[in-house]
Amino acid sequence: MSITDHPYAAPSGVLLGHFTPGTAAWNEARAGLSITATEIAAVVGLSPWMSRFTLWHKKSGLNVAPFEMTSAVEWGSRLEDPVAAKWQDEHPGQLAAPAGTWRHREREWQRATPDRLIYPQPEGEFETPDQADALLEVKTSPFGDDWGPSGADDGVPLHYRCQVMWQMDVLGLPRTHFAVLISGHDYREYVIEYDEGDAKILRDAAVQFLDEVRSGVRPPIDGADDTYQTVRVQPDGFDDIDVEIPLDAAARYELAQDQMGAAKTELTAAKSVVLDHLGTGRRAVANGRRIAYRIPKPDGTTKSLSPYKTSKEAA
Repeated sequence: MSITDHPYAAPSGVLLGHFTPGTAAWNEARAGLSITATEIAAVVGLSPWMSRFTLWHKKSGLNVAPFEMTSAVEWGSRLEDPVAAKWQDEHPGQLAAPAGTWRHREREWQRATPDRLIYPQPEGEFETPDQADALLEVKTSPFGDDWGPSGADDGVPLHYRCQVMWQMDVLGLPRTHFAVLISGHDYREYVIEYDEGDAKILRDAAVQFLDEVRSGVRPPIDGADDTYQTVRVQPDGFDDIDVEIPLDAAARYELAQDQMGAAKTELTAAKSVVLDHLGTGRRAVANGRRIAYRIPKPDGTTKSLSPYKTSKEAA
């Protein structure tokens, strides 16, 4: 029988504990040849933050660039409780409580740390029930470009869908609710149902990935920035010598340099054309869609031109 057949399925995974992120105990619970919910998107090549190449080096015990706290990560952490409280206000009769770190009851390498477990809470009862029936995942986003309208079936970015599918598979729960705060004021909700087929695809990919780690089969180098950062931290010394490299590697590098130069020249020309059309205006619009915006200097001349999709104005 599938977990989706159980309306109230107490988590069937194994609770490892409640750990503070970044502590030794937290790192230990996530260490070794395990795959966590935040890593599974990297395994299947869908993570915007970590490449398969970088994750392979991490799991192989090799050097990776140190984690850097960004403002987005910091504020996402600071706002988790208020956004979860908003979901709680919108769903009387359900209690969202901290979930802790879990592993699958049989596959010890399959780990997850959901944001909250959701428990049914009849009116007048204030103790946490024994059975949880869903998960709550809390997210914040500065612009919301990747999120669909609230409640949309396809409104959740694919890498987050991978994350919660993994979490549900680990804990044995049938659905995940999303509470998302966009631009600091746009609150949205979504629901993802467990899908055994999708979960199996992720499990099979994880098994193959861990086999490649054990066998020393390194993934190919890709164009992700964190892959470049991982390559940068591999050398453990410096020798002032010449090193012969393959001709195709040299040609690829030189061609990319030439193309980058040409692209920069074309971008400068394109920006000049847009600014020429803008004149004293602020926003460039094409067929009703905002393309770029101009920031003026005090005297009215142009300080800069930026693409609209990456600006705060896009929110």
